[in-house]
Amino acid sequence: MRILKSSKEITAFLNILKNRACGVNQDIEQRVKKILCDVRSRGDKAVLKYTRAFDNLDTDRLSINKAEISRQSAKADEKVVKALRLSAKRIRTFHEKQKEGSWSFMERESVLGQVIRPIERVGVYIPGGRASYPSTVLMNVIPAQVAGVREIALCVPTPGGYINPYVMAAISLLGVKEVYRIGGAQAVGAMAYGTDTIRKVDKIVGPGNIFVATAKRIVFGEVDIDMIAGPSEILVIADDSADASFIAADLLGQAEHDEYASSILITTSVRLAEAVEKELAVQLEKLRRKDIAEKSLDAYGAVILARSMKESAEISNAIAPEHLEIMTRNPVKVLPMIRNAGAIFLGEWTPEALGDYAAGPNHTLPTGGTARFSSPLGVYDFVKRSSILGFTQRGFSRLADTVKTMAEAEGLEGHANTIKIRERTKRR
Repeated sequence: MRILKSSKEITAFLNILKNRACGVNQDIEQRVKKILCDVRSRGDKAVLKYTRAFDNLDTDRLSINKAEISRQSAKADEKVVKALRLSAKRIRTFHEKQKEGSWSFMERESVLGQVIRPIERVGVYIPGGRASYPSTVLMNVIPAQVAGVREIALCVPTPGGYINPYVMAAISLLGVKEVYRIGGAQAVGAMAYGTDTIRKVDKIVGPGNIFVATAKRIVFGEVDIDMIAGPSEILVIADDSADASFIAADLLGQAEHDEYASSILITTSVRLAEAVEKELAVQLEKLRRKDIAEKSLDAYGAVILARSMKESAEISNAIAPEHLEIMTRNPVKVLPMIRNAGAIFLGEWTPEALGDYAAGPNHTLPTGGTARFSSPLGVYDFVKRSSILGFTQRGFSRLADTVKTMAEAEGLEGHANTIKIRERTKRR
């Protein structure tokens, strides 16, 4: 992994990160558009066609019923189910704290306020097959349930007919009743446009491959989406008190995701930088996904030597990482310097993996520098807000001249007339 010291080297590396897996793949976009148009016009027939083609599954049943969910859940190791149960409890407790209430206030013959209501119907996409992502079920469904979403439709691909028992166990644990055995762009299209079997949703959340991400981007506007997730990221800020083996393990924990994942250490200690490099070499050899992690570290990994903790924070803020670990003598002292990060992990006993599974905060986080302006998935993503305005005649009169003046200044005669006609009626 490269060690960067000069501002020129650091700037060059930041540019590499910005260009990582960026832009739109025109070939994939055209293929996804074709699938979406087909699903929109032919509904279930198109969905079944692409499920046969891409998932090697010839079926006429899109749904996975309650009995099948129970049957598959029973195959899950009880130890894993117990872990899911504890994680779900912690995730729900955390997200309960995010709930917002409606409010209003009286102001001189008027009432103003805001009503907060849950989105009525949400679609959740869960990657499927041999890979097991029950944690993704928990992280996407629980905040929707806490928000009060009445209808949750969940799509999970079942390649070759294989249904992952751990995903089903998570679905069963949360009581999700509407589940479909479809994936890819066709699942996104079915949720966005609706078919005879799958009713249109109002919002789609959940991660997926580039076809799923592209489909979500295209249907945005037809429905809302959570975000377009990019490759995973971790950034560690550390001083000379940090444990090199802990840092190396945490960097590799992200690097093993895929070859585009980014793992960065920023430190003020040359000794620590060298120790982490040695630890990475040792731990890498023991990693099952060594080839992927090695490519990731070579392309998008770096150790950045900073002159101070302030400079460390400034570089981190410029990157705006998905996951930020602060391993210093006093991490709380560094926290106020951080402006941009998806999730912040304080101290050496708070590895990023805790946040992935059981700590409680959501693991669906902004990537690719979008933590500069966006937030982790939460209850607030599953509600909508309506403004409330109510004026008496006297309250109306107090603002009438102001509104007329502004409307006429903007050349909107009709707007001004809505005030004038009421003023004439008032005088009669």
